[in-house]
Amino acid sequence: MAKNPDLLPEDIQRIIGRDAQRNNILAAKMVSEIVKTTLGPKGMDKMLVSPSGEIIITNDGVTILDEMQIEHPAAKMMVEIARTQESEVGDGTTTSVMLAGKFLENAERLLDKKIHATTIAKGYRIAHDKAQEILKDLSLEISPENEEVLKQIAITAMTGKGAEDSKHIFSEMISKAVKLVSENGDVDLNDIKIEKLKGNSIADSELVQGVVLNKEKISQDMPKKIIEAKIALVDFPIEIKNPEIDTKISVTDPGQLQKFLKEEEYEIRSLVEKIVSSGANTLFCQKGVDDFAKYLLAKEGIYTCRRVSRSDLEKISKATGGKIISNIDEVNSYDLGDAEIVEEVKNKDDYYTYIRGCKNPKSVTILIRGGTDHVIDEIGRAFMDGLGDVASVVRTKLVVPGGGAIEIELSKRLREFAQSLDGREQLAVVEYANALEFIPSTLAENGGLDPIDILTQLKAEHEKGEKNTGLNLFSGKIENVLGEKIIEPYKVKSQALSSASEVAIMILRIDDVIASKPNKEGNMEKYEFGNGFDTRSLR
Repeated sequence: MAKNPDLLPEDIQRIIGRDAQRNNILAAKMVSEIVKTTLGPKGMDKMLVSPSGEIIITNDGVTILDEMQIEHPAAKMMVEIARTQESEVGDGTTTSVMLAGKFLENAERLLDKKIHATTIAKGYRIAHDKAQEILKDLSLEISPENEEVLKQIAITAMTGKGAEDSKHIFSEMISKAVKLVSENGDVDLNDIKIEKLKGNSIADSELVQGVVLNKEKISQDMPKKIIEAKIALVDFPIEIKNPEIDTKISVTDPGQLQKFLKEEEYEIRSLVEKIVSSGANTLFCQKGVDDFAKYLLAKEGIYTCRRVSRSDLEKISKATGGKIISNIDEVNSYDLGDAEIVEEVKNKDDYYTYIRGCKNPKSVTILIRGGTDHVIDEIGRAFMDGLGDVASVVRTKLVVPGGGAIEIELSKRLREFAQSLDGREQLAVVEYANALEFIPSTLAENGGLDPIDILTQLKAEHEKGEKNTGLNLFSGKIENVLGEKIIEPYKVKSQALSSASEVAIMILRIDDVIASKPNKEGNMEKYEFGNGFDTRSLR
């Protein structure tokens, strides 16, 4: 009998069928387990230590997964959904990863019952579509002008992220910042700059209605503070341009050299005079400023910063109403921006320029203070979650009850819907519904409560029609979460369901893994798919 020929080279590893599915599901479940303990207001933090000794302390799902060196390809797909969730809504990364892991764990039970993966995938698609429909039906419409609701959204997002003591102050800053930069219901979070300053306490953080730059004025002879600032924004250099090609100048006597230098001086003086004649008393330049120009600007009392990044220049433009000018001949009083105060502020060894008191700023700065870099970074992540949640509510005008209430109600209605289905897809819809209970169960577990008791009570209340009943972890009781103002954005839940469902279905459909082994020179650690994934080293 002839031996079957080897189709693949020796350095290629192949895992097929049930083994491939089992390995992929195991990797996904492990990623879900890693972030599980960080969920909710009582979630714990992770300490991540890099080989160089850099330390990150956080309970932000996407930060944890990004910093870990995850090897398994299926696990990498789980990391991708966390990144998608972060980029789309800025929050809910832990929820999306946990749901994806639970969808796959429950699907494995069906695979063990000899139900085909494509049948499960079809059932999950049906369940996802129905869940989105139910979620939209359960959502509540709010007015973006309702500042109290926006504050509560921010508080819910930041709870459990190290901002507990100041969450009411921070929520006010977040809601105000989002409302200031929003235009016709659209919010670009790039218009909200987050600047971190080490020193003082967290409570000293502030919202600046303008822009804070990590720049100092270019001359000590310039005024330290400008009241009623008229701001010129230029992206051309205040110096003589160098020729684009190699150029040589032949000088035969000192008079020619003197004349050449005088001409250069005249050009720079002309540039400065045009800025002065526009009425500007503050100048932000994207390019360089000549030493002679610096002297002239200081003499005229014009506060000047150079080498300002293009992104910061655009933020100043949005905050002050000034236009970025690309031609010196176009500088005029109509294109200048306005601010009540422009001043230089020293913080330890660094100098910052504050542009404050802009009348209708479409770009603002949140200044975060704290005692250590670790605290400041975590508060920054809490702010990003809060900003993402509030921005998504301003866009969609929809919220849902928090505290696991929405997941329990979705699970209940999906099980009712499953009864109307024929065929094996019904089993997949039921398992999808069961997976949603993982969120309230984990919230209870992380809060030190008995998850089985909590789930039993929640289900009983929802069976009575109390669809807004959830878990209040601060009181440890089952109650109407809307009455306790525990609310979350509709978009966070909708995106988490979509991302988790898509990756679960994709991983389920894989029945063959073909992978090259690392090279023999030892540049990479030996890795095999059957080993799960490696979390021993951190970037």
